[in-house]
Amino acid sequence: MKNSIYTLCIICVCISVGYAQQEKGIIGASNWLNYWTEFNASTHDYGEPNKILSGYITEDTKLNKRDIYLLVGNVFVKDSATLTIEAGTVIVGDYETKASLTISKGSKIIADGYETDPIVFTSEKISKRPGDWGGLVILGDAPSNRFGNGSVAQYYKDLDPSAYVNASFGGNNIEDNSGILKYVRIEFAGNRLSNNTYMNGLFLAGVGSQTVLDHVMVSHSAGDSFKAWGGAPHYKRAVSYKASGNDFKLTFGAQVNLENSIAIRSPYASNSEVARCLQVKSYDDIQGVDFSKKNTFVTAVNLTFVTESKDINSDIDKGLVNEAIYVGENASLDISKSVISGFNPAVIFQNSIKINQENLDKIKFSEMYFNNCKGNIFVENNNNNEDLENWYGNSAFFNVYSKGDDTETFIDSNNPKKPDYRLRINKIMATNIVTD
Repeated sequence: MKNSIYTLCIICVCISVGYAQQEKGIIGASNWLNYWTEFNASTHDYGEPNKILSGYITEDTKLNKRDIYLLVGNVFVKDSATLTIEAGTVIVGDYETKASLTISKGSKIIADGYETDPIVFTSEKISKRPGDWGGLVILGDAPSNRFGNGSVAQYYKDLDPSAYVNASFGGNNIEDNSGILKYVRIEFAGNRLSNNTYMNGLFLAGVGSQTVLDHVMVSHSAGDSFKAWGGAPHYKRAVSYKASGNDFKLTFGAQVNLENSIAIRSPYASNSEVARCLQVKSYDDIQGVDFSKKNTFVTAVNLTFVTESKDINSDIDKGLVNEAIYVGENASLDISKSVISGFNPAVIFQNSIKINQENLDKIKFSEMYFNNCKGNIFVENNNNNEDLENWYGNSAFFNVYSKGDDTETFIDSNNPKKPDYRLRINKIMATNIVTD
């Protein structure tokens, strides 16, 4: 009888573990990375541009798939104009002028691609490299935690002072709708502005919750792939691939939902700053913060953070791999059902965060799968993490720790064209069963 009960327990545990794993990391009945993504963008030839976009777009404008557009200099969509981009359209950023496209506050972008016909922003060069052009900037009317409204004028190369007004963001409309980005790729953006400042692949400032951000891939960005200052963006099925900067950098009171998304890092792609998959901060300089406003709060579910490496332990020992997540003081993070695989360590808290009940209640990790990391959760510059291990290792959080190769962990991570980073459903994990 006892043996039968024991066998039944094993079966139940295996079934429950298998079911739970289906829910961890990126999910889907099929691999949603298929068709619209591109993991070999440097070799892709999109053809020669035949039309130029420059200066200001001040009235409703549509870009057509039949044309290839060359973006020259700092292009602004302003005066409440809407820029509509047909599915399959290609926009290439000029290398010499480090071109950028900005949707100014009050204007919109409607870039609604298809799974089999995505919209592509890329470099004009034959031999493409990170930072070849600027990037895509969207400015909205949602609040941040800064005093007054803000500006991103410092993020442009050779911006005329008369254009500074078009670089402002922020207001009181948390539901700001700045348009649609769906089935969109942004490649080789993030030109360098100074020693520590880069443009970004997709830079949102004051963008509200009604803006659609679904199936967006940023690859080979020299700066951050996805950056948000304030606002309330909701990212779904976002892909960051081999960014030199952070994959997701969320700050200045951003109220973010991040869902079913993936960041794939390379040990050999890094800019001058320490880069992570997810950086959650409320500010860089506390002097500029209005504490009567909300600080940064990120809700994240079904994320996969992975370092693409042939020998992860060797790359960690060489100092080529950083932590996956960094949490700053006065910021909140609630992350669940996510996978962190191949980092050093998995998570770091800013050293000014005191480890107490109040702060730990603001930083939640539950139903996580930590795999192949050199340590799990630490405070910055402190090797003693016993209190954090005890807290997050509590069975109430249902966090799991493992040491498995990517080939064992993911369905088909080695596929160069169509990788599948969903967890293997039938992967066996060690489970302690107490018997008498």
